[in-house]
Amino acid sequence: MTELTAVIGTVFILYVLLMLGIGFVTSRSTRSPADFFLADRSLKAWVTAISSTASSESAWAVLGTVGLAYKDGLSALWFLPGCLLGYAINWFLIAEKLRKHSQEEGALTVPDYLEAHFKDTSNILRVISVAIIFACMMAYVAAQFTAIGKTFDAIFGVPHFLSISVGGAIVILYTMMGGFRAVVWTDFIQGLIMVLGIALLASVAVWHLGGWGGMVEKVQQASPDTLDWMGGKTTAAFFGSLVGLLGIGLGYPGQPHVITRYMAAKDTKTIEVGAWIAISWGLIIYISAIVLGIAGNALFPGLADPEHLFPKAAEMLLPKVATAVVLTGVLAAIMSTVSAQIIVAASTVAHDVYTKILRRTLSNEKIIRVSRITILLLGLGAMAVALMETRVIFWFVLFAWSGLGASFGPVILFTLYSKNVTIQGAVAGMLTGFFTTVVWKVSGLSDAVVYELVPAFLFSSLAVWGVSKIGKNKR
Repeated sequence: MTELTAVIGTVFILYVLLMLGIGFVTSRSTRSPADFFLADRSLKAWVTAISSTASSESAWAVLGTVGLAYKDGLSALWFLPGCLLGYAINWFLIAEKLRKHSQEEGALTVPDYLEAHFKDTSNILRVISVAIIFACMMAYVAAQFTAIGKTFDAIFGVPHFLSISVGGAIVILYTMMGGFRAVVWTDFIQGLIMVLGIALLASVAVWHLGGWGGMVEKVQQASPDTLDWMGGKTTAAFFGSLVGLLGIGLGYPGQPHVITRYMAAKDTKTIEVGAWIAISWGLIIYISAIVLGIAGNALFPGLADPEHLFPKAAEMLLPKVATAVVLTGVLAAIMSTVSAQIIVAASTVAHDVYTKILRRTLSNEKIIRVSRITILLLGLGAMAVALMETRVIFWFVLFAWSGLGASFGPVILFTLYSKNVTIQGAVAGMLTGFFTTVVWKVSGLSDAVVYELVPAFLFSSLAVWGVSKIGKNKR
């Protein structure tokens, strides 16, 4: 075992012990479904903001975005306003209204909120919501487990089977123990590690190349198209790419694992302060990722897999202890989203399916037990999917991101800002958003025309509005 491997192993073990410790401590204060699924609506500003952003960005920030900037160069900068648009929509248009409405209606989950809002007694909204959440969550969680394999393979050549199995087991264990409270506190710490790690690495990369001027000169020599605002694309191709990158922000309002953080926020002040913390976090993360990706063209020209840039740069540029901490940031990014996704999926089984749809009356202890079993089974299933085939992280996550964003985003926005939405409109919107995502992606239109979330979100919105209007006119 090399010295670097030993240092990273030590830091990794300490990190894992910290996560498991949080899981153990929070498990002792988890006594009810409201605790297990929403931390008893007690989250304050810093935890709400950092945990929600960390869970939304995952490995796509520290691996996918760095790889995108390496491949597309300066044109990847257009990714930034799209993400910040999503942050703004969530924090300024959704967070406070959703917090208030969910508290008033006693909603613990997104399907809960939708059913309560429409006073739906048929369970149709809940059934469709659960089906979409499960379909997308499996893809999303599997993508994060795949990211674990990529990271450790890039540095140590550790087999995917081992790295995915060990990393997955850790996440499953602390999530089972402490539920939502464990998830948000581990996400909070993981979010801090992510932002500090990538900011440090990007700064050192620029310094290593001789500052901004030296970096520009060396990147220009290594790959002239990298510093082209259009990335060497034709005008038509660039415009399509630009619309797609900006459209990524449309996915944020529809991510159940993100917006449940607002439902768990303590009060209005939490949302007001948290908004600026979250946006600042996002700015630092994405600017750093794009800078590192561009600098990578000079540091590692001709890299076969751009998503290996982050771990390779850390190993080359930083002292051993710093490398270990920064690489732990990759694991932190993955774990923050995996745990957030799994707890949402568990809530759909224990609360939405078992308690609400099947009408089973369970004690608080039994609901928590069912939730923990669901976490275990879903985690093992996602690990199995990840072990079957390694996919490109950015592609896989965008697919799941689009499905959730187009299915739930328009419906939630309409419920918060319109009194004319019907159950039929909500159903039409969710189904339209999900199936448009699938068809658009599978048919290749995402690559040939524009990223699937843009048309899927648009068609979903039109379906909500149009079907609701037709229903109102018939009355």
